[in-house]
Amino acid sequence: MIEALLKGIPLPTMIVGSDRIVTHTNAGISEIFGRDLAGENVVNLIRQAQASAAIEACLDNGRSGAARFVLSNHSGEHSFQLSAGAIGNGQAVISFEDQTRHEEDDAMRRDFVANISHELRTPLTSLMGFIETLRGPARGDTDAQDRFLSIMEREAERMSRMVSDLLSLSRVEVDERVRPRDQVDISGVLRSVIATLEGKMSDADITVNATNLENAFIVQGDRDQLTQLFLNLIENAIKYGGTGKTIHVSLSTIARDQPLRQPAIKAEIRDEGAGIDPLHLPRLTERFYRVDDHRNRNQGGTGLGLAIVKHIVKRHRGRLEISSKQEVGSQFTVFFPQKS
Repeated sequence: MIEALLKGIPLPTMIVGSDRIVTHTNAGISEIFGRDLAGENVVNLIRQAQASAAIEACLDNGRSGAARFVLSNHSGEHSFQLSAGAIGNGQAVISFEDQTRHEEDDAMRRDFVANISHELRTPLTSLMGFIETLRGPARGDTDAQDRFLSIMEREAERMSRMVSDLLSLSRVEVDERVRPRDQVDISGVLRSVIATLEGKMSDADITVNATNLENAFIVQGDRDQLTQLFLNLIENAIKYGGTGKTIHVSLSTIARDQPLRQPAIKAEIRDEGAGIDPLHLPRLTERFYRVDDHRNRNQGGTGLGLAIVKHIVKRHRGRLEISSKQEVGSQFTVFFPQKS
């Protein structure tokens, strides 16, 4: 009877007797603890003060309680809401509700607000300082006015780019669970992006070596988002590829991509820049993460471009690979499920 009841409870749950021995458990307990806990002493299992106190109060006084409980297992560290309730005869039922995702989301929101505040504080402080100077000491200084107005324009443009990227990131996150339905030719998107960036590449004395863009490569996708994806990747290659260098852009097909478990289209963007220290590669798609903060700001980067790329790729059910060798260059490879 008790086993059947526990089996129907979706949360990892166990029953503890007045002698502190675990008498019954469900499958969820074995999953999070890595073994069946029946017959073990709960005092030895739950060694965190608040969680232990909640269980003791329940067993001794019949008082229900809850506490945060952190457990490290084979899949990493998880945070649970431990709840203890009396069920008579000095026994208690103890359940564990996983709060890891909620805590991670809360931490992400806090970091996001802190990062936004940090990113906007500098240009706003700069603008306020220049406005005060133009109204005061530089009121009649034409040269100073021109110089300050130029800096103010640059800072205002930086804030505008930040707001634009934040809106783009918000939109793509909202759409991420909805798979696009249009048929899009990636080669056409890439040709259009390269044409759009011709002016920037000319100013940087950068050329493009395009391979296989004359053929059609059809995916199920959102043309606007795919355009933004390749704009972000190729603009990064222009910024960090180095003057007088070449950006290599290519498309190809793969009979079966193992991670995607199906035929795929592979799009590669490779630069010949200074490369990225391998230490930074796992974090490149995080919001506001910059390898070289000062250099990135001077280049006009917001630290959101690759985060946007990551979410667009996820929406298209693809995957992104980043590789780099210092003094050789960096390569960004996107794999899309091939439209059958």
